[in-house]
Amino acid sequence: MIYIRNVSLSFLDKKLFDNINWTIHPKSCIGLVGDNGTGKTTLLRAILEQVHPDSGLIDIPNRRQKTIGYLPQDLVELEPVNLIDFLKNKSGIAALEESIKFLEHQMSQAKQHTPEYSRIAKAYSAEMAHFNARDGYAFEAKAKQILKGFGFQESDFVRNCELFSGGWKMRILLASILLAQPDIMLLDEPTNHLDTESMEWLESYLREYPGTIIVISHDRFFLDKIVTQIAELASRHIHIYKGNYSHYLQEKERRHAALRKEQELQKAQIRKIEEFVERFRYKATKASQVQSRVKMLEKFDAITLDAKTKAVTMKFPDCKKSAKEVVKVIDLSHNYGELKVINNFNFSLFRSDKVAFVGVNGSGKSTLSRLLSLGEKPAAGKVQYGNDVNMAFFSQESSQNLSYEKTIWEEVNSVVTLASDQEKRNLLGAFLFSGDDIYKPISVLSGGEKSRIALLKILLLDTNFLVLDEPTNHLDLKTKSIFQDALINYNGTVVIVSHDRYFLDRLVNKVFELKDGAINYYSGNYSYFIEKRTEFICMKEDKSRLLEREPAFKSKVQKRLEAEERNSLAKTKNAWKKELAAVEKKIELLEARKTELETALCNPQIHKDVNRIKIINKELKGMNSELDHSYTAWTKINSQLDQLDIVNAENSSSQH
Repeated sequence: MIYIRNVSLSFLDKKLFDNINWTIHPKSCIGLVGDNGTGKTTLLRAILEQVHPDSGLIDIPNRRQKTIGYLPQDLVELEPVNLIDFLKNKSGIAALEESIKFLEHQMSQAKQHTPEYSRIAKAYSAEMAHFNARDGYAFEAKAKQILKGFGFQESDFVRNCELFSGGWKMRILLASILLAQPDIMLLDEPTNHLDTESMEWLESYLREYPGTIIVISHDRFFLDKIVTQIAELASRHIHIYKGNYSHYLQEKERRHAALRKEQELQKAQIRKIEEFVERFRYKATKASQVQSRVKMLEKFDAITLDAKTKAVTMKFPDCKKSAKEVVKVIDLSHNYGELKVINNFNFSLFRSDKVAFVGVNGSGKSTLSRLLSLGEKPAAGKVQYGNDVNMAFFSQESSQNLSYEKTIWEEVNSVVTLASDQEKRNLLGAFLFSGDDIYKPISVLSGGEKSRIALLKILLLDTNFLVLDEPTNHLDLKTKSIFQDALINYNGTVVIVSHDRYFLDRLVNKVFELKDGAINYYSGNYSYFIEKRTEFICMKEDKSRLLEREPAFKSKVQKRLEAEERNSLAKTKNAWKKELAAVEKKIELLEARKTELETALCNPQIHKDVNRIKIINKELKGMNSELDHSYTAWTKINSQLDQLDIVNAENSSSQH
């Protein structure tokens, strides 16, 4: 349980929470929503005790016995160790392994049948029990399964964490949280750095998660698939809705309509009472009735509707015309060590083009954006700007857009611009930063607020070429729509990296797909790209089927070859079946032995013999490893048999 009781919190003159009350039950899966700046991230940090409320309390009974996993929305830096070692360190498995080794060493040095030896043996037994409870022997296999779900390759498992890009680092941190299996999981925009395949894998994983989940997300589809409750932060209060995001929208509208009707009825009732009071105020015979109605008026608790959020307006200033060919990419290649990301790209972007770079994470979209912005030097080839091109770059890593040690006002003033102080203040007000808000440090802003400041800085610049790497990641749906309109009306050239297909669909007129180190060009919006890519895939499949089609009449030689192939397939299948039976028998024996060993470890008599415990744990470790290999072999053989069945079916179909 998480108890939030009468929590109020202010920052300078802005009140975020006003006597919030909320009880979060175990195993809840909650979507925390609300406009940017309403305090969603702050509430998660308050639960973590990183932020302390002005009044009220947040209580998690037995907090010290509970584990909490937190995924921040800002990109993180990871330890310079290989991927699997990082996950072991983060999940606590590495510390357990070190503790067990240390205790084993101490036992080897201590004399048996002494109090010191008994103390060490007891500690060793407790650590081993903890290690087994955490399924320590199977940790690496489980880690690889989760990493593959997030799109990592086998070769990535030994790579240094520092070598991964920002988005992949966030995946690593998310994987470490899932592996730790915390009682409470707090996820702040977990889908921002995931491609579609990884998103679907995460959705299926979280749907089955046994702990409590509170997730902040602006992705409607993600929330619809995983959450069973929506908590909306609005007007300094929290409103709870059962069901997913779509149900929340319907229920919110229903509640608003009911409240509006109730408000109208209350106003009518108050109006009637006021008319009665006014009419009979000076009649002595009605004095008691008038007094009674005055008291009724005093007791009314006025029904108020949430104030409409001030609209954010964005408009890029008219820009100077650049050359018709804004940028030319010539024989561009780039790599990170042995990893080839971009291979011999050649293309041009023209004035007023609005281009999307799409592709799975790791395909090189952000790398190409940095190369186009001249923020990174290519390994080969060149990026050539046309005359009068003024470029501005938005990085998905907020630390590259902003100086965290500055205040908002200092950051805005760091931009070289012709805008006056009053114009800057007006623009800040349009971006929902007014009054003393502008003196907030950048470091305390939410992800959405940081994105708005970075975009505001770009608006102050004299640009005609924008390179935007995931600019909408931390924008709420309302701000995202307004930003989209501003880009549509911008008369310069835009290059954008985004996973939000609905945002791209209205905006872009060209799509560049990055795939396998190459670039594919589509002239049209995102829907056109999907349509043409699907057509291309279908055409390839049709062509493949045509090539495989057999002639109607077969010679004796062809028939003999087919018969030989059938016999060969039958022999191969029988061999695989025998091997499968042997593997299944082996798994059965291993599982039986594993059960015996685990039962033995539960015997109090065994715990008196530390050497016996060490022998059993060593055998159990080998048993788990052998079982993992056997399960892999079983899966591989079944896959081979399935392939043989497909080949047999295709051959049978072609022969009839």
